[in-house]
Amino acid sequence: MLVKIDQIRDQGLKVNEQMSLELLGAALEDSGFRATEPLSVSANLRKVSGGVLVEGKFTTRVVAECKRCLTESKLELPVVFTINLVPESLARGEDVLSDEELEEKDRGSGESGGSFGLEQADEEVFDGKVIDLEPIVREQVLLSLPMSALCREDCRGLCVKCGQNLNEKQCGCDTKFVDPRLAVLKDIKIQG
Repeated sequence: MLVKIDQIRDQGLKVNEQMSLELLGAALEDSGFRATEPLSVSANLRKVSGGVLVEGKFTTRVVAECKRCLTESKLELPVVFTINLVPESLARGEDVLSDEELEEKDRGSGESGGSFGLEQADEEVFDGKVIDLEPIVREQVLLSLPMSALCREDCRGLCVKCGQNLNEKQCGCDTKFVDPRLAVLKDIKIQG
């Protein structure tokens, strides 16, 4: 999902790309979610103020275990995002560098991370020549995932005593919970 800056004209550039199931699976690894189909990403890229504005959308379809009843639940997560990509040279307040100067600078720095202020929270830095949409889409997929999955909003979960799925049928267990530390107090008779 590489886009060269030269491809973006004055009217912008529309991009429709696919993210394979394998790449999506790698992005979701250890998240508890599993992708069910490849991702179709639609994005508009426009040059603005020396950078590139990326407006994209896609729908992620994943499955995960319901946190209440442990059945497999299917989720459809629509995602719309806007990111302002700023060339490295502008982000650091430097003059635009040639390819050779960029390569020399990269070899000498030995480090690619950094920090940012709150005013740059919606900005991401890129090399100024090529935009790789894949890490941006991966990040948006991960940000769209809920903290935990539910098969449905009114899921009744499992019985705490016998483990019966209460969405399927009632089990008849006494679900009145008494804290064992306070169980001796239930036999106390108060006389008035």
